[in-house]
Amino acid sequence: MHFLPRSRFILIAALGLSALAVQAAQPVKDLGIVKVKPSAEIGVRITSSSPEMQKLAVMAFGTHGKYKLIGSGFSYDIRFTSVAPTQVRVDVTKGAAGTPVISQTVAGTSARHALLRAADVAVEATNGLGLKGFFASKLTFIVQRAGNKGDVYVSDLFLGEASDVTRQNALTMMPRWSPDGRRIIYTSFFKSGAPDIFTVDPVSGRKDTFASFKGTNMGARFSPSGQQVTMICGDGTSDVWVANAQRPLNAQRKTRSDSVKSSPAWSPDGSRIVFSMEPGPQLYVMSASGGAPQRLTTGYSYSAEPEWSVGNPNKIACTVRDGGSFKIAVYDLQTKSAVVVSKAGFDALEHGTVLRASCVFSIPSWAGSNPSRPRARRRCRPTCCRRHAERSGFF
Repeated sequence: MHFLPRSRFILIAALGLSALAVQAAQPVKDLGIVKVKPSAEIGVRITSSSPEMQKLAVMAFGTHGKYKLIGSGFSYDIRFTSVAPTQVRVDVTKGAAGTPVISQTVAGTSARHALLRAADVAVEATNGLGLKGFFASKLTFIVQRAGNKGDVYVSDLFLGEASDVTRQNALTMMPRWSPDGRRIIYTSFFKSGAPDIFTVDPVSGRKDTFASFKGTNMGARFSPSGQQVTMICGDGTSDVWVANAQRPLNAQRKTRSDSVKSSPAWSPDGSRIVFSMEPGPQLYVMSASGGAPQRLTTGYSYSAEPEWSVGNPNKIACTVRDGGSFKIAVYDLQTKSAVVVSKAGFDALEHGTVLRASCVFSIPSWAGSNPSRPRARRRCRPTCCRRHAERSGFF
């Protein structure tokens, strides 16, 4: 899965990801909770005017990472009240004295959307760090059902109000938002039977071919400005390419070697690109304009699926092989070392190279405007995603 960029606090290792398939036929596994606890949590009490609103509000604040839900001794009392079919009022008071902080009515496209937007208002009023809320963000992800090879879906952050935006019934993977939320770029075998890159407007459903070069076309990502796209292309070998987001035919090859490469990701300022490359694979970083890639020594024999932190440009999340299992690590560009931050079993799944196009995988992804000490919460994996979807009313 991948979520529409907004200001966020937590590191999401499965919910905010890339191409996480929802598969009804697979057995359920509960992989537990993964936490990297922040330096200080804010105690809040949440109440709502209906059970449905209460359930969603508790779920939202419970996954934020900065808040702790408590019944007494809280710093803030947050109440949500439905005032119209698509409007919710949020009232926030501070401390035992009940000092008013904010009272605001928020409109949305639905009652659910209005509640999430109202929760974002509460986050902005209480976090004390100048962070924006992220609950009203959108996810994009891949769904595979019986008789369907895969399609790109869009939903809210908690898998509510999900909709199919491609309807191609073809092997599809790696959906990513454009920074303005107007396009999703993804890889599909829809037209040629080979991996090509497409874009789709999630509102109108219009689909356009972005890259259909001979061989592999995968791993496309919009730059932070939305003006460029990096991707993996090649016939026999794979290299990192950069294209104008509006004129992909003018794509430029940035690496030249026979080593298999995958998962390019932009630095927050768009000046550098980090990617995985064999042997290993290992992580490498290079200028977005080209040049010799420099290896990032993580200390692990397998390091892949890098994701640059928007909030802290010195940190890159990645998948590493730690002993006999795959886990999520954070590489620090200042200390030039990586630290495993996930503890539950099966924390990460091997993606493999770009040639393993049919595999189901999960990629770690940051969510935060200042995640120097982020908190990671395991929401769902390919093997347990159906259970979470059922709880969210997806199926």
